[in-house]
Amino acid sequence: MSNPPIRHDFQLISNLVERDSSVLDLGCGDGTLLKLLHDTKAARGYGVEISDANVLACVQNGINVIQNDLEGGLSTFESDSFDYVILSQTLQAVHQTEKIITEMLRVGRQVIVTFPNFGYWRNRWQIIAGRMPVSKTLPYQWYDTPNVHLCTINDFEDFCHGHGVKILERAILTHGERIELLPNWLGNLAVYRIQSQ
Repeated sequence: MSNPPIRHDFQLISNLVERDSSVLDLGCGDGTLLKLLHDTKAARGYGVEISDANVLACVQNGINVIQNDLEGGLSTFESDSFDYVILSQTLQAVHQTEKIITEMLRVGRQVIVTFPNFGYWRNRWQIIAGRMPVSKTLPYQWYDTPNVHLCTINDFEDFCHGHGVKILERAILTHGERIELLPNWLGNLAVYRIQSQ
């Protein structure tokens, strides 16, 4: 049986992470990203995950994992204790967005965040048609979604500028292809590498 394809944002994150780095992956799921970073970049680190099933999958995959709720913060980690702190397609499901980003910037020298762009034209079109968007990057119905804080690329960049966060690198994707023209309209997935100013 062949392995499923690696998510587009995981491939891009792997390109952003320096070799032999320490990584903290928040909301790490089954540990797929950490395994990829270990195999391709000799990265070492931990995942943080709340789901029992995902914690078990991490352990079975040989991934160091801590079972914890991100909403409680990252107080168990010292400042600048990781080269990278990663939050991949989980930002929209976090209740205390400002707190978690601030904590990530404290714990990591750099932060990588990916999220579905709510400003993507297909999402806008579904709203104009009177429906909440459902897509590959937003796969839930309005009544069962874990998403609580959807944002656009412009919203996230405004947040960064207003909170003293330096954007080091930005990549906007649609179906794995980089989008340069009208990214807030044509991109469905945003990937940012940021740090405190």
